[in-house]
Parts: sequence; structure tokens; C-alpha cells
Amino acid sequence: MSATKREEVSSHLRYIRLELREMHQMLIKEDLLPDPNEAQEVHAQLDALLELLSDKKEKKIKNQF
Repeated sequence: MSATKREEVSSHLRYIRLELREMHQMLIKEDLLPDPNEAQEVHAQLDALLELLSDKKEKKIKNQF
């Protein structure tokens, strides 16, 4: 994985981790469910991360044939 991709993946993971930590704190300390928009935002970040990682695999497969 190139350095720029690695940095991009790392950035996505940091953001997701921070958002999930905040949601967890809301659940534990305040007994509140997270806002559905926040959950959707984290889900979108996970989708973006998956797309970023799966692009790499698809390119490798295409290059083999």
C-alpha cells in the first residue's frame, strides 16, 4: 500500500474511532442513544474506508489477467 493510501486509511480509522468513542460515552455515561445522523456518518466513513481498500484489491485482480 502506498504511503498516501496508508495515511488516508489511518485518517479514516482515527475519525471512526473518535466518533465511536463519543457514541460509547453517550451510551455509558448519559444512557442516551446516539443521534441517527451520527450513526449514519460513521457508517458512511466505514463505507468510504471499505471502498478505498477494495479498490486496491480490484486493481490487483485486473492486473493478474
